[in-house]
Amino acid sequence: MDYLVFQLQAPLSSWGEPAVGEFRGTAEHPSQSALVGLLGAALGVDRHDEATHAALRDGYGFAVGVQAPGSLLRDYHTAQVPPRTALKGKPHATRRDELAVPKPDLGTILSTRDYLQNAASLVAMQARSSRTAPYTLTALAAALREPCFTLYLGRKSCPPAAPLWPQVFDAESVAAAFARYAELHAAARQTAADKRGRLPLESLMPLTRIAFDDHVVAGVEHDLSTRRKDRLIRRKGWHFGDRTEHIALITLET
Repeated sequence: MDYLVFQLQAPLSSWGEPAVGEFRGTAEHPSQSALVGLLGAALGVDRHDEATHAALRDGYGFAVGVQAPGSLLRDYHTAQVPPRTALKGKPHATRRDELAVPKPDLGTILSTRDYLQNAASLVAMQARSSRTAPYTLTALAAALREPCFTLYLGRKSCPPAAPLWPQVFDAESVAAAFARYAELHAAARQTAADKRGRLPLESLMPLTRIAFDDHVVAGVEHDLSTRRKDRLIRRKGWHFGDRTEHIALITLET
C-alpha cells in the first residue's frame, strides 16, 4: 500500500477552528481542510475551484503524526475594513481594492488570533481508490517539492521553516509509514554529512500521538474519537462539515 508522507514545521502555524465573534482559535494539529488547501496551493488550484478541492478531500485518507504540539501564542489583532455598502458592485480582489474607499468610511474590527509556536508534525496520505483519487501520490509529492503557489501552515503569515521533503513508498500502515519516513530522513542526513561528519538540520522528533480518519489503515488502536468541523464543503462561503477523527496516544520510551 503506497503512502505519501511529508513534514510540516514552522515558527508559527495556525489550524482554524469554528470561529464565532472576535475569537479565532487554533487546533493542536493540522485540520483536513488545511491539508486540502495546502495540496491545492502546491498544485496551483484556484481557491474558487470547488470541484477540484472536493476531489482532493474525497480522494485520500489523511493521518497526522504530532511530533511537537508547540506553545500557544495569542495575538490581539486590529484591521481596517470598509462597510459592505461601499463594496457593492465594485471589484475587490485584493486588500488594496478593499481599502480604496474614503478614509472616513473605514471602520475597525478587533479579533484575537491564536498561533502555535514551534509546532512540528508529519502527514501521511493514502489514496482511497485509484478511481476517486484525482492525482497520483507521486504527482502530489512533485507538487509539494516545487509548489505553484506559496505554501503556508494555516495562515499567510505562517510559511514552512523547512522543506516538506515529501516521500512516496510502500508500507503496511500509517504507523509503519511514519517509522519508514524517519529511517529515510536519518539516512539522508548521514549522506549529507560534511567532511568533518557534521550533519545538516536536526533529526526528527518522536511522535506523541497520531490523528487519523476512517480512510487509512492506521496500524495502531485509537484511544479516543472526536468530531471535528474541518471537512471542507464550500470554500467561497467558508462552509465546513463534521467528520470523525481518531486519536492514538504514543508512549515514548524512557
